[in-house]
Amino acid sequence: MALVANRRSGMTLFSDPHCAQSHRTRIVLAEKDITVDVIHIDPNNKPEDLLDLNPYNAVPTLIDRELVLYDARVIMEYLDERFPHPPLMPVDPVSRSKSRLALFHIEKDWYTPLNEINSSDTSVSGAAKKSLQESILSTVEVFSAKPYFLSDEFSLVDCSIAPILWRLPYFGIKLGATAKPIMQYAERVFDRPSFRSSLSEEEVEMWPG
Repeated sequence: MALVANRRSGMTLFSDPHCAQSHRTRIVLAEKDITVDVIHIDPNNKPEDLLDLNPYNAVPTLIDRELVLYDARVIMEYLDERFPHPPLMPVDPVSRSKSRLALFHIEKDWYTPLNEINSSDTSVSGAAKKSLQESILSTVEVFSAKPYFLSDEFSLVDCSIAPILWRLPYFGIKLGATAKPIMQYAERVFDRPSFRSSLSEEEVEMWPG
């Protein structure tokens, strides 16, 4: 593994241009203005390098010199600690734990159904869309409390939420009039230069208009 990593100079991210997990790592990279070589892969024709680096043969996979990381959460927290400015996690332990708990809920309640939406089984896909819609709508009051999710500052939680909200129109998921605070939040996040620069060409086409 180290030998393969050594053949690369600087930082490299293997990414799927359609994948929300890859997208949220790209947002962190853009937010911190980190120079990185992003290699967008075809998930149906993965490069041999990826399997050499990651035993799960999955994306996102980050290579930083001899270090190889996989799993979006691990990569995001590493980047935040390796490049501390701007900070994307609170400094104090209590607030940091609350952010990690929020990330846990987002992964369980939002990313899990998102992974099932592309199922060839229409009943599974339909149930996943309904589950994701209901879970997002249940958080409306949280979105109206502060400029960002549970915070006055943009954080790793927002980096994780943004790819989900960006994909809702693409999957035909409508939140309705009661979700105005969520859509206002989404506009605020989508307008950030870091978010715009994080988008792959395929992700740009996901948004209507």
